[in-house]
Amino acid sequence: MSDAAAPGIARAAVAGDARLPDGRWRPLEAAFWLLPVIGYFAFPDYRVLGSQILITGLFAVSLDLILGYAGIVSLGHAAFYGIGAYTAGLLAVHGWHEPISGLAAAAAVAAVAGYLVSFLVVRGSDLTRLMVTLGIGLMLFEAANKASSITGGVDGLSGVTISRILGVWDFDLGGRTAFVYALVVVFLVFLLVRRLVASPLGLSLRGIREGGKRMPAIGAPVAKRLRTIFTIAAALAGVAGGLIAQTTQFVGIDGLSFQRSAELLIMLVLGGAGRLYGGLVGAAVFMVAQDYLSGINPVYWQFWLGFFLVLVVLFARGGILGGLDTLRARLRGAKR
Repeated sequence: MSDAAAPGIARAAVAGDARLPDGRWRPLEAAFWLLPVIGYFAFPDYRVLGSQILITGLFAVSLDLILGYAGIVSLGHAAFYGIGAYTAGLLAVHGWHEPISGLAAAAAVAAVAGYLVSFLVVRGSDLTRLMVTLGIGLMLFEAANKASSITGGVDGLSGVTISRILGVWDFDLGGRTAFVYALVVVFLVFLLVRRLVASPLGLSLRGIREGGKRMPAIGAPVAKRLRTIFTIAAALAGVAGGLIAQTTQFVGIDGLSFQRSAELLIMLVLGGAGRLYGGLVGAAVFMVAQDYLSGINPVYWQFWLGFFLVLVVLFARGGILGGLDTLRARLRGAKR
């Protein structure tokens, strides 16, 4: 990849909604959050998949904070997801089975890791950030593989036992508790993200993304803001990793892999970066399509998924949500 190509990827990925958030809830937002509730009752056999979609959606939202809003390109965001998963998993293996405190620990450890990495990331250009984040992700993956006595290596970390949530709800094989637990956590975290992007910090990040060299002229500490959002995004990825470890009661080393980071980037661009709900929509569409297409053809399903992604990129600028916005604008123009 050339120096000229990397900024192009970043600009394509962050072609988000130009409208400023006003903090008000819209009917479509309420309808969106009713969908998983309806799905819980309408599709009981898919509750496990549903919980994984919710968790992956939160993971994609964490990437959106740094890519879609701050313009930081990353190919190693899975590192923080894996750190969160191993934190929650290792705590459970060694006797700390309470889920909520384990989730908080996963967020804290991932946030510390994100803060340390942020000093390396914010100093470089797009291509430098790609290489730094990719390198850190690869190093953590190999470190986890080498420390197999602690992490389980390629076999994964088993023996993760999670106690009842608040001492009442036990995790079951049907995924009922896992689905509700994931939905509540993802919704609460999303409320915080929603307030964040509408805050002065969120608006300043948009300014940094669009004109980072001009922001210091109005007194905005660019490096500090970028380190802050990178740390927050790492913490949210840690929450997602902790959730997947607790709901599946297993931690696989693939959570740290480059493939996980690449798939996450695809989900975000598919849904629409910088659009708040883009990560959630992209994760849902990607994972449902993956499940459906792999069921039709377990060998060549990636061909059709790739074909679908090409169509979205070519004909829906700004991802699925961007395409819907364009279609809505055209319909309004036709009515006039």
